[in-house]
Amino acid sequence: MTEPIAMISAAIRPVPDFPKPGILFRDITTLLLDPDATAAANSMLVALIRNLHPTHIAAIESRGFLFGATVASELRLPLCIIRKPGKLPSRTIRETYDLEYGSDSIEVHVDALAPGNKVVIIDDLLATGGTAAAAGRLVEKCGASVAGFAFVVELKDLGGREKLLSAPVISLVMY
Repeated sequence: MTEPIAMISAAIRPVPDFPKPGILFRDITTLLLDPDATAAANSMLVALIRNLHPTHIAAIESRGFLFGATVASELRLPLCIIRKPGKLPSRTIRETYDLEYGSDSIEVHVDALAPGNKVVIIDDLLATGGTAAAAGRLVEKCGASVAGFAFVVELKDLGGREKLLSAPVISLVMY
């Protein structure tokens, strides 16, 4: 029987030179095509996140939704979604963060979280940490606290974990 981490790692396709030359992209679409590996990833996330005792799960658009919804459902917790600007239908708050060349923003509904909520933020991949750190600031703008961050994949060499020192970081597979 294959160990869960090995199964998850084997199901993630490396794609050289995407989106530009010199980048080795880690493609989770092949993980999603493998029901056993996907189930293993979700089960591990549920088990590890349960230990953080969250009251809410927040998932980052868009691939974070794939794992966040399952984790929230399994733990019977509310799911807060964090999206790109203009995608949420009600009143939102926004957090802008720097990219290599420029900036980007994410938003959350103003009534999605409240003081006293303990939130685990989920996304598929941790690279430079900019989006996850911005999501953490959004959670705090709502008056809630960040109980942790969880990712299926972490690209260690890009140093994203260093931007998330305020809370525990869970990563299933590290490259």
